[in-house]
Amino acid sequence: MIKFLHTRIRVSDLDKSISFYEKLGFEQGERKDSPQGNKLAFLHLPGNEHFLELCYSPEFEVKFPEDLMHTAVGVSDILEYCGKLEKDGIEIWPSNWEEKFSDPEKKKMAFVTDPDGYEVEVLER
Repeated sequence: MIKFLHTRIRVSDLDKSISFYEKLGFEQGERKDSPQGNKLAFLHLPGNEHFLELCYSPEFEVKFPEDLMHTAVGVSDILEYCGKLEKDGIEIWPSNWEEKFSDPEKKKMAFVTDPDGYEVEVLER
């Protein structure tokens, strides 16, 4: 069996990115320097095998086309989760997310954007 182990993204400020993802519920694991001189931080969500590898290199400019890629997290109560994120200063979009989530027949989905512009989709599961 083949397993999907991790996803690496480039970041412009490792500590700022770690702080953002910790607000989403990620926990920081190992931090280390790669043989190429990159600074790496490994983040995971409790109960998940897949992890997020943040990679910082001072000579690499983090720049990519809008909507190139995104990650997604599933939560049991999207209203509670997004409310907590907003209290932590994270902007949720669409801006009228609370209104959209009031209809029990509609799929509950929102997005947040990390410090480098990567989108994180939030789905109620």
